[in-house]
Amino acid sequence: MQLVDTHVHVNFKDFLPDLEDVRSRWQKVGVTRLVHSCVTPGEFQEIQSIADKFPELSFAVGLHPLDARMWHSDMEAQIRELAQSDRRVVAIGETGLDFYKAENQTEQMESFRRQLAIARDLDLPAIIHCRDAASATCEVLQEFNALNPERPARGVMHCWAGTPEETQWFLDLGMYISFSGVVTFKNAANLQESARIVSSDRLLIETDCPFLAPVPKRGKRNEPSYVLHVAEKLAELRGETLETLAEQTTANAYRLFNLG
Repeated sequence: MQLVDTHVHVNFKDFLPDLEDVRSRWQKVGVTRLVHSCVTPGEFQEIQSIADKFPELSFAVGLHPLDARMWHSDMEAQIRELAQSDRRVVAIGETGLDFYKAENQTEQMESFRRQLAIARDLDLPAIIHCRDAASATCEVLQEFNALNPERPARGVMHCWAGTPEETQWFLDLGMYISFSGVVTFKNAANLQESARIVSSDRLLIETDCPFLAPVPKRGKRNEPSYVLHVAEKLAELRGETLETLAEQTTANAYRLFNLG
């Protein structure tokens, strides 16, 4: 059985003491590929260095919405250049909108739109972060697609936590939906219903480590091996075998990110 963790941050200091051991654990449970997200372009070389050691790691480049104040035209050029500089870059992001306690909504939306354009121009998917901003995120994507009908945005709603209605909005836009450890939480009934309605060809799994460790590891540092618990919960919710869900989500990850 193979699994793909489609969203990790193993460059964070949380993993400095024992990343080799963390890798051994993800290999042990069958995680054969990982997609490393990017918070700011300044992380790029650090992520590259990890991928040099761990060939199963592909990665993205982009600017997180909470850092959108850093956005400027030179950064747009920088992201484009970095994305084209390494064949292991498989996505732009993470980008998107995060309106939770955020006051820079206008800056976030501009950064999001520009990164969607980069992804379109380079024929890469976008890794989309969406927190307390489902309606606005949907509107940005709809506007982008209206201006680019022949090349609409494509990508994944990462660490998804939306309602079934919101989930359907993004499915209708052609997005993949990626579930993290949040789907295992006891108070996640609405999200669990969302997990049931995603078609099998649009479903992805992730940890978003080191954050949001799933049950039964909740409260601990999250790590890629724990994506197995996400897969187990999704299989239970959807009435599928773990092996079937693993096969489906792995195939989806390979297709979306062109993992080859």
